[in-house]
Amino acid sequence: MEINYDNIKVIGFDADDTLWVNETYFREAEDEIGRLLSKYETPNKIDQELFKKEISNLPLYGYGIKAFTLSMVEVALELSNYTVSNKTIEAILNIGKNMLNKPVELLEGVEEVLENLSKKYRLILATKGDLLDQERKLEKSGLTHYFHHIEVLSDKQEDNYSQMLNRLDVKPSEFLMIGNSLKSDVLPLVNLKAQAIHVPFHTTWAHEQVTEKETNGKAYRTINTLTELLKLIN
Repeated sequence: MEINYDNIKVIGFDADDTLWVNETYFREAEDEIGRLLSKYETPNKIDQELFKKEISNLPLYGYGIKAFTLSMVEVALELSNYTVSNKTIEAILNIGKNMLNKPVELLEGVEEVLENLSKKYRLILATKGDLLDQERKLEKSGLTHYFHHIEVLSDKQEDNYSQMLNRLDVKPSEFLMIGNSLKSDVLPLVNLKAQAIHVPFHTTWAHEQVTEKETNGKAYRTINTLTELLKLIN
């Protein structure tokens, strides 16, 4: 499938698990709450109930650590039949606080790629989640100066991207998105006739996983590391 990037003027980067580690901390938190609630249910059942609660809460809470923490509290209450101790609730809240205070661990090659590409293209950060948390991580990352624009989206569907491109006055044919999620960073852009490159992360949230049928025939590339971008578009 012929793909070229000759018309690209603006490159968008996802943040979590594309520029820095994120999903790993959620898996660690799930292990912690599994231990905290082990007297009420098995770890597998707790994982299942937490995932269901997160998905049901998305329209209300959105994405991010704060939403995840509220879902953990709700699951603890429900699985314990509302007998869970105040100390356990406090421990769950501390899991969330510890996640918010995690250091920002950049993935391999991030700064090299941004430094090179920023000389030729306008770079933007297009992420979803809690605004305050994303701003905090970006500040800690030391990458802010590479981006012309920061966009924290409530979700990453075609409408969200279309509105973003309109605000930036960028045609889909001039835009390239880079990210670790096929569902959020690749397929919506391809459907809008923009370009997208998939850079997988070793851990993917179940909600972000897609089927082979959903990706069949879609025009995008997959690379193993961000540094491979420099061979494709620099």
